[in-house]
Amino acid sequence: MSLPSLRLKANADRRLRAGHLWVYSNEIDVAATPLNLFQPGDQAVLEAAGGKALGIVAMSPNNLICARLLSRDVKHVLDKSLLVHRLNVALSLRERLFDTPHYRLVYGDSDLLPGLVVDRFGDHLVVQLASATMEQAKDAVIEALVQVLKPRGILFKNDSAARDAEGLTRYVETAFGLVPEWVALEENGVKFEAPVQGGQKTGWFYDHRMNRARLAPYAKGKRVLDLFSYVGGWGVQAAAFGADEVFCVDGSALALDGVERNAALNGVAEKVTCIEGDVFEALKELKAAEERFDVVVADPPAFIKRKKDIKNGEAAYRRLNEQAMRLLNKDGILVSASCSMHLEEDHLQNILLTSARHLDRNIQLLERGAQGPDHPVHPAIPETRYIKSLTVRLLPNS
Repeated sequence: MSLPSLRLKANADRRLRAGHLWVYSNEIDVAATPLNLFQPGDQAVLEAAGGKALGIVAMSPNNLICARLLSRDVKHVLDKSLLVHRLNVALSLRERLFDTPHYRLVYGDSDLLPGLVVDRFGDHLVVQLASATMEQAKDAVIEALVQVLKPRGILFKNDSAARDAEGLTRYVETAFGLVPEWVALEENGVKFEAPVQGGQKTGWFYDHRMNRARLAPYAKGKRVLDLFSYVGGWGVQAAAFGADEVFCVDGSALALDGVERNAALNGVAEKVTCIEGDVFEALKELKAAEERFDVVVADPPAFIKRKKDIKNGEAAYRRLNEQAMRLLNKDGILVSASCSMHLEEDHLQNILLTSARHLDRNIQLLERGAQGPDHPVHPAIPETRYIKSLTVRLLPNS
């Protein structure tokens, strides 16, 4: 394959040589290699200002991040061969980490496959293609996944907003074999079924696996409230870990059907109660009813999706966590989580401290959690680190 060149300005290669994988449009020598000569999805040979080849990039010429490094070896373009190699490298890590084949197999840039996410549910795979380059290579993606994993079915869950910036249409389709509406998985010894066809993202959130495991000693014998419960990742595990009572709150009927389904699957249906509706309204109603809990889990969707949302988003996190604290018993545990990449952990910690003091409560930080190792962080790309989970204890002010 003969590829066009993409030339950098003088000294613009320093960040890439130091380990970064992204190229910004203002770093391109557009006199030598105009960006308007490229189409979204093209592959190109990235060159330093002096002409030395730095590797192969995937092009997004209309975006601020106009190229992402696929390989530092110009002989290795994105094709089935490179995909098979990268998949085997990714698989070797996950098989080392987990006893069952339920995990995020590919996490984009961190697995050197920008624009590709693959979640594994045993014999079924859910794939997200977020770049034009990966979309163009989708047949090779299918072939490589079939060769490496021999799945029964592959679902393309290509309905995320990330595709809009690449000029890609959104769609959900079975790309190989058969994929049922709900697929089985196991996490921390607890059995689940995830709604991969109609649920959120890929149908499940493996990123909080380790944080949910740490819930066990806090939940046993306690009364637990799970906010934004989705299909019960936190709540059903709390019940399976020995909680006496669990209340799951979510605005989605499909999600709460999943809670009931998963609670029954683990023989804890009698412990779990579902509340459908707006979480903030439910919090007010629970407070008015003088309900109290030993443990509250607050794991909302991203309140901060862009930098310009930071102020309003932090206010939403403050409101959520303060209302959650009002429902805690005097020696209660709050697990406060965030999937907003733009919310720094120290800011979340300060939100919890400020909320506790506003309620005249003392607070102890017990545990800090992040995304699991099947979501590895690329050290040069802070955007690959997004999950925060803080476990705190609230005590009376005395």
